[in-house]
Amino acid sequence: MHWPDYSLIDCGGKEKLERFGKFILRRPEPQAIWSKQSSEKIWNGWDALYTRSSGDNKGGWEFKSKPLEPWWINIGDLRVKLQLTSFGHIGIFPEQLTNWMEIKNQLEELSNPRVLNLFAYTGVASLVANQTKSEVYHVDAVSPIIKWAKENMEASKLKDIRWVEEDAFKFVSREVNRNKDYDAILLDPPAYGRGPKGEKWMLEDQIDDLLSKCAILLNSRGKFLLLNMYSMGLSLTIAEQLLKLHFKTWNIQARELIIPAASGIILPLGISAFAVRKL
Repeated sequence: MHWPDYSLIDCGGKEKLERFGKFILRRPEPQAIWSKQSSEKIWNGWDALYTRSSGDNKGGWEFKSKPLEPWWINIGDLRVKLQLTSFGHIGIFPEQLTNWMEIKNQLEELSNPRVLNLFAYTGVASLVANQTKSEVYHVDAVSPIIKWAKENMEASKLKDIRWVEEDAFKFVSREVNRNKDYDAILLDPPAYGRGPKGEKWMLEDQIDDLLSKCAILLNSRGKFLLLNMYSMGLSLTIAEQLLKLHFKTWNIQARELIIPAASGIILPLGISAFAVRKL
């Protein structure tokens, strides 16, 4: 899909330079271990520059003129708010574009499906699912992020997403005990995180157990599951193996999430794995 409001201008030297709407952001990118392809003049064309503090995952923003207030961009016919956070995130992950398109294609083939979106963040995948007349359950543990996702829903002229402010693992466990079922589950787990009551999440320690519970929720009517992983040490083979173990008779496909840059380089930004029930 052509996306006028976004472009990756260049990446290299463990940084990336991106345009979101009318603003250009320069941020760290550990995977861009090659040299920069564009000139220093282009790299200095940023409106906001993020640098990390040594010894932790936080940092700060520097601005060419004045601090950037929250702004809005379009993703197809969706309207999404962006804003600068202390972690360097801005509200979307552009490499997910191909996943959003695939989610829409899969759900449009179903009749009023129930969709569970775990670690749902600001909700672009929830909005995409909602457009297909799906009954969407959006689960995230962070109250301000839920509020942000609601703003995106309202700005996109959508409605009736079910908001669940809760630890994803706890919610899924309870849904299993309630004998609930879903047509599709979307998972975008962080490498680590904390729930609203201090619940600890470690991807490598808990993803296998979480997928086993998701398989139960999809057992009777499930059509597909999407898993994203961003941990640099995890491979395509690991993602494929996880899904093959829990969805033995389903079609499994894993791929790298990439963004081609205007400079000609390709930036890998994680792994996406689909499990689709065989017809």
